[in-house]
Amino acid sequence: MQITDIRIRVVSKDSKMKAVVSVTFDNAFVVHDIKVIEGEKGLFIAMPSKKTPDGEYRDIAHPIHGEMRSMLQDAILEEFQKVLEEQREEQSE
Repeated sequence: MQITDIRIRVVSKDSKMKAVVSVTFDNAFVVHDIKVIEGEKGLFIAMPSKKTPDGEYRDIAHPIHGEMRSMLQDAILEEFQKVLEEQREEQSE
């Protein structure tokens, strides 16, 4: 399975949630609402989730293997950094 598109929507510089992401796989399947979060140890991704009746959050879609999670997180965070750099360049012009 290959990541064929990543779309980043930067949401806030002042909150822990930095962006909302959509990732397309094999030009055939898309996962929306992956979040880029700033934690104590740096940036990480949070998979799309829904709130259960007891108030907990449960992932709707998620990688099964750690290797896939790492690949997905690395690709998303790399694209996120590119978007931030483009925004900085636009602001400095």
